[in-house]
Order: sequence, then structure tokens, then C-alpha cells
Amino acid sequence: MSDDAQPGFVRVRLDLSYDGRDFSGWAKQARGQRTVQGEIEDALRTVTRSPETYELTVAGRTDAGVHARGQVAHVDLPAEVWEEHRELLLRRLAGRLPHDVRVWSVAEAPAGFNARFSAVWRRYAYRVTDRPGGVDPLLRGHVLWHDWTLDVDAMNEAAAALIGEHDFAAYCKKREGATTIRTLQELRWERRPDGVLEATVKADAFCHNMVRSLVGALLFVGDGHRPVDWPGKVLAAGVRDSAVHVVRPHGLTLEEVGYPADELLAARSREARNKRTLPGAAGCC
Repeated sequence: MSDDAQPGFVRVRLDLSYDGRDFSGWAKQARGQRTVQGEIEDALRTVTRSPETYELTVAGRTDAGVHARGQVAHVDLPAEVWEEHRELLLRRLAGRLPHDVRVWSVAEAPAGFNARFSAVWRRYAYRVTDRPGGVDPLLRGHVLWHDWTLDVDAMNEAAAALIGEHDFAAYCKKREGATTIRTLQELRWERRPDGVLEATVKADAFCHNMVRSLVGALLFVGDGHRPVDWPGKVLAAGVRDSAVHVVRPHGLTLEEVGYPADELLAARSREARNKRTLPGAAGCC
């Protein structure tokens, strides 16, 4: 399967951000809810005066209420449309898009680039405060209030057992035909000078609800409701645990997406399409 645009089209990379609180997630939905993808595709159609909608492919499809600072998408535009609008496209999108979504750059993508499959990692941040008085009103749309004092050291100790390649079925909402094997590259907490606790969560990819489930489990450790070894035991059990709470979406932000060198893009895209199994696991696909 080729990751280059079809003849007569140009693949364009878009780097963008959005405040997710008033969106029903990234992906367009059949019932017409407001989505990030829908807003950007409508804006592209309008500013290029095109009779059809050009569909976006995104690095990570965020859920309703989740924010993004470093989201990446691509779109294949007819070569003549790209040539006519490339110089003014960014400014025209800024004038057409609503204020809670911004496109920061548009550029012709290198050969083999696929915003979703070429990515080698995604980095999220989850922000929470345990201040007795609650969340700073200016941060209320981006920080969760946890009404218990949190032990950051205990949370980091528990997080260490989750790093690496595992089947994260216990922390994911299962989707038919999709693997739940992921490589969690980084999971750590730090308390910022303003008292907000920030989790950095980085993996090659994430399954549905994975980040918010991991955060929920670690918050239970941090507030003393569960022992440090509990999240690791849940992972090893391999099934959803009703005690794992999926925290609210507004504390979560997609911060950055990483890609390999240009000459490795196509190979990475092919690799990412392979359905993974853990060493020793039965089954071929």
C-alpha cells in the first residue's frame, strides 16, 4: 500500500491545535455533532472554493473534550488547488476557522508521509490539582480537581511497572479487530511550581481510553486508596477492572507527535499497519 498521494494530487501536512471542550472529538460523526475534523474540512473547502470535501487523516483521533497542542494531519489536494492557494492558505484558514481550533503550518509533505501510520510516538499530558480550594478558574477547562492529597513518588513508583511493550487490554476500551498491544515509552508525574501535577505519557500509539485509564489508576495509588503494586497487577490480569476509573477528558492534551527521518517514513508506515502480538503469543494476525 502506497503512502504517496495519487497522481495529480499533493499531500499536505497540517500542524494544528484546539481546545476540545466544545467538540465531540476529532472525527466526523454521522449525527452531525461539531468535530475538529468537520470544522477544518469545511474551512478548507470554503477557502479553496472547492466543490468537494477533501478528507483529513490525523495522527491521533482524540475523544470529546480532549485538547491538542501538537496535533498533525494530512490532506491530499489536487495539484492545481495546492498551487493556487499554497501561499495564502494558512492566513485564509485563520480567517475562516473558529477560535478554538488553529492551523499553525501547512506544507507539502515528504514522500511516504502518513500523519497516522508514519508516527513513531505520541506524547500526551494530563494535568490535575489536589489543592484543597480546587482548580484555578483560569485553568478550569484543562486541569482536573482531585479532592485528595496526592503522593507523586508513589505514583511514579507504580508507573514504572507499566513501562514497556505490553497488552494494555486492562486499560483500553476494546474495539473489534484492533490490537491492544502498545509500547509505553514514558509515564511519569511531576508537581509544577504552581502546584499542578502533570503526567507525561508517551507511547508508539494508544488504544481507546488508555491514557485516561492509566491516569485514573495512578491517582488511586497517589491518594492512598490502592497500593503501589496495584496498577501492575491490573495490567498483568489482562482484563478490564471495574475499579479502574477513566478520568474526565478535559485534563488531557495531545502535546506532540514524533516522526522518523524522511527516508524512513514509508517503512514506518508499513510497520505500523502490522497487527502486533507479544513474544510467545499465539496467532498470526
